[in-house]
Amino acid sequence: MNDGIRSHYTRGDLLQRLNAALAADGADPERPTAAALAPYDHFHGRGLEATEDAAALVQPAPTDHLLDVGSGLGGPARYFAARFGCRVSGIDLTEEFCDVARHLTRLLGQERLVDFHAGDALAMPFAETCFDGAYSMNVSMNIADKAAFYRELHRVLKPGGWLLLSEIAHGGGELDYPTPWAASAQSSFLATPQQTEQGLLDAGFEVLHHQDTAEKALAYGARSRAAVARGEKPPHRAVMLIHGETAPRAMANSAKSLADGRAVPIEVLARKPALRQLQEAKA
Repeated sequence: MNDGIRSHYTRGDLLQRLNAALAADGADPERPTAAALAPYDHFHGRGLEATEDAAALVQPAPTDHLLDVGSGLGGPARYFAARFGCRVSGIDLTEEFCDVARHLTRLLGQERLVDFHAGDALAMPFAETCFDGAYSMNVSMNIADKAAFYRELHRVLKPGGWLLLSEIAHGGGELDYPTPWAASAQSSFLATPQQTEQGLLDAGFEVLHHQDTAEKALAYGARSRAAVARGEKPPHRAVMLIHGETAPRAMANSAKSLADGRAVPIEVLARKPALRQLQEAKA
């Protein structure tokens, strides 16, 4: 299954395509700014806007060490590090994503704070209780065993550590494929919002915040279409970068599912109980 997911996201020439896109935008691929990269390296619904919303919810301290699960090209990890001065470690199943993420991080001079690891979110190469917070943005749709995913996140978080999930949930009915996250239903594993919250509770988390962000997503899509109608480039171009000629169909299918409620974007903030609470629960 992992090989099929990797092949959905990688073609082997990602850096060359990104450099060409940056040059077409008028940016220097060897000296890119975070702003120039933002349309491409925040590979999730609403792009940079969603990353900013996530950051506003959690407000990490400069001393924190965060985990980015499904870190992609590293835009969110670099954003959190630049905004808060914290350390961020990313993990992604797609090795090419990690290679490009490291390259961009070097170009932006953020290697001291940001690092990336190729690996499986169900068996992460990190010690227990080593992260102050973790986030995952539009990743778990590719993970069938969500219970194992939540357990693994619980394992690597410190007591009192937070977890932010920003993802697509199942609203009912079959989806049309391809989508940005899956070529077919064989690699698409959407849970309902209720299943997501219950899964976190079962893994030992407390759920602090749970929001349906469909209204924000629909408004973002409308603004993007308006920009294109004016002859401008859309603010979020990551799907086109990653998926090339299949991107228009994937984006159209995703937009239709969002509009009719078959796919529901959600934002969930949870917390691993503090040490005292864990000790009381075991007593």
